[in-house]
Amino acid sequence: MGLYVEARVRTDLDTLWERSQDPALHQRWDLRFTEIAYLPDAEGEPRRFRYATRVLPFLVVAGTGVSAGERHRAGGDRVSALRFSSPHPLSLLAEGSGYWRYVPERDGVRFLTGYDYRPRWGRFGRIADRLLFRPLMGWATAWSFDRLRLWCEHGVTPERARAHWLLEVLARVLLVAVPVTAGALPLGAVSLAAVPLTVLGLVAALLVPPSPRTPAARRCLRTASSRSRAPRLLATLEGP
Repeated sequence: MGLYVEARVRTDLDTLWERSQDPALHQRWDLRFTEIAYLPDAEGEPRRFRYATRVLPFLVVAGTGVSAGERHRAGGDRVSALRFSSPHPLSLLAEGSGYWRYVPERDGVRFLTGYDYRPRWGRFGRIADRLLFRPLMGWATAWSFDRLRLWCEHGVTPERARAHWLLEVLARVLLVAVPVTAGALPLGAVSLAAVPLTVLGLVAALLVPPSPRTPAARRCLRTASSRSRAPRLLATLEGP
């Protein structure tokens, strides 16, 4: 799989399963989606679903997928797998597949995902994906996993976690912007003092760790171990 994210969540298996498998709950914490819903004919396994992402206020990119899960496995873990595609011409992501694995541990659950996709738009799409879109998708997945962890471990709702993150981003921007603005004023000593203050603000903005109640992609593992592999369930799924 091209992208991999892993988080350790101190919660019970059923809670994590519900908040990641129920579309209404899933769309609350996953930054990659604005809407997820099962299609009316989605009964039994596998289940068909529709997803949508609001790229701009006036632009929504949508697609469909098929998913299936295994809740009762011999090793005690659970897995789900999916295949998805988007016919929208403005969607860089044409089609793809992935899986989630839930591994119980002594103090919680090791929650991991692996997925990959095929970009469209030919050579330009492949370059844009490698340089921009794929790193952004990896970051968004890890950030979302940590957002889910905060919800399960500390009761910080996804909406509150987003507000915390936006406020923290604003604070980091102000650490740099305020000294820069002061340095532009014709006040002599104030302008000279603004230079080291700007440097200090930039260092603080980059190096100060996020609040324990703020989602952060850096808290997740982004490299798969040699033991990680896609579940057999994925091979049984046909495209949507």
